[in-house]
This record gives sequence, C-alpha cells and structure tokens, in this order.
Amino acid sequence: MSRIKLLLDVIEDIRSLADSLQAVATALGQSDSEDTTAPDPAPAAPPAQAPADPPPKAITLEEVRAVLAERSHDGYTAEVRGLLQKYGAEKLSGVDPKHYAALLADAEVLGHAT
Repeated sequence: MSRIKLLLDVIEDIRSLADSLQAVATALGQSDSEDTTAPDPAPAAPPAQAPADPPPKAITLEEVRAVLAERSHDGYTAEVRGLLQKYGAEKLSGVDPKHYAALLADAEVLGHAT
C-alpha cells in the first residue's frame, strides 16, 4: 500500500472520529438539557380517549449519528461505512432522512451480531 493511500486512510479515520466525537457531544448536550428542564404540569382533565397506537417518533440525525459512532468505536467502522453506502451515501449527512429508521435498525444489528 502506498504512503499516500495510508495517509488518505488516516485522514478518513480522523474525520470519522471527529463525526463520532460530535455525535457524543450532541448526545451529552441533549441529555443535559433534558435533565435540567422542569417537567410539564399534569393536564387538568384526562384526554377522552388515548390513541391505540401512537405515531412513530421521528428519528433524528443526532440519534443515528450517536449509534453509528458507538458501533464504529466498538470496531465496526467498515460495517458502518458499508451501511452508509447501502443507503447511497459516503457520509451520514448524505443519507435521506426517510432511511434513518432502517439505517438505525441495521446499525443495532451490528452491535448484537456475533
């Protein structure tokens, strides 16, 4: 392998690390802000009827980034890159948000596969 190829690989790994660190910082920032906010007061009257099946929560870029960063840190960096390519992107920011749920599900499997 040429020195330039090795250098490019190192640069790519550093960028991946930076993305991972950003995801961790974002996740920590969100958990800190959730801990410091006061809970909403209880409603005056209970709703007439609760929905049988609540709508699925929209998955955010930060949530996906945090899981992918964790998988990458656990040694699945190549698999994470493969997942991004599966959804048509080289970086997470290039993945269409409509694919976040599927990408997150695929990433969860990485951590449990042996």
